[in-house]
Amino acid sequence: MKEAQYIWKDGKLIPWKEATTHILSHTLHYGNAAFEGTRAYATPKGLAIFRLSDHTRRLLHSAKITAIACPYSQQELQKAHIELLKANTYTGNVYIRPLIYLGYGVMGVSHIQAPVHVAIAAWEWGAYLGEEGIVNGIKVKTSSFARISIKSMMGKAKIAANYLNSQMAKHEALQSGCEEALLLDESGFVAEGSGECFFIVRDGVLITPPYDNSLESITQATVIELAKDLGLQVIQRRITRDEVYIADEAFFTGTAAEITPIRELDFRAIGTGKRGAITQKLQEEFLKVVMGENPKYSHYLTYID
Repeated sequence: MKEAQYIWKDGKLIPWKEATTHILSHTLHYGNAAFEGTRAYATPKGLAIFRLSDHTRRLLHSAKITAIACPYSQQELQKAHIELLKANTYTGNVYIRPLIYLGYGVMGVSHIQAPVHVAIAAWEWGAYLGEEGIVNGIKVKTSSFARISIKSMMGKAKIAANYLNSQMAKHEALQSGCEEALLLDESGFVAEGSGECFFIVRDGVLITPPYDNSLESITQATVIELAKDLGLQVIQRRITRDEVYIADEAFFTGTAAEITPIRELDFRAIGTGKRGAITQKLQEEFLKVVMGENPKYSHYLTYID
């Protein structure tokens, strides 16, 4: 990780190495914390945060779902993002991690009396699944871990506790020589990656799972918009694992992953075993949006003056 100069914490800019928390912080023990992943891109007009309001809104929704009362409004949090990026020096694209968490003060399962803290960190970070993966695609393994059931946890919340499920799936995939995991839901249908949403292409049609067992992805929504601009038919429906094997193309989407092609699932080549033409075209169009080159989507960018 490439450190920056400052982290925003509870309304103040704090030197990176001083942004610490107590070992008995409630979140550290019980996993209740809402967070987001947001990117800022080094556009020709300067650094610009992609879909800041949407990410901030989802952050607050996650906190609400898990009964955390955030002490800051959406507008205050958005201003904090801008303040942080202005204070730091960056030479490339930036990943932003806002976090609403429970601090030191009480112990025990109940979190209601725990103090609520908010922090935002931002650092330079390239392709999450590797620059080579963006071009040539990645190897993926179907996980033995099912996506957490909606009967057990709340999948619409981007919360720390949910990501142990993702972490174990990712670990299993890496140990198997793959770069990422694909998780199925409790009924055996495709849910999502360990930190990404999922698409396949069959006969020119773009297909992605419904939101039943996955996070409502902001990048996924953007890809659907771009696909429709290109005249592609987009369908949200259940996908089986064996349907992925015979798909023409497949790819992951997410803030960190952006649009990453999948060349192989469970040691079976997807399509030609290379990045497909539709995936590549969507990558190109997505890059135009985040770099401020598509005026239709200029409202998605918040420039840092």
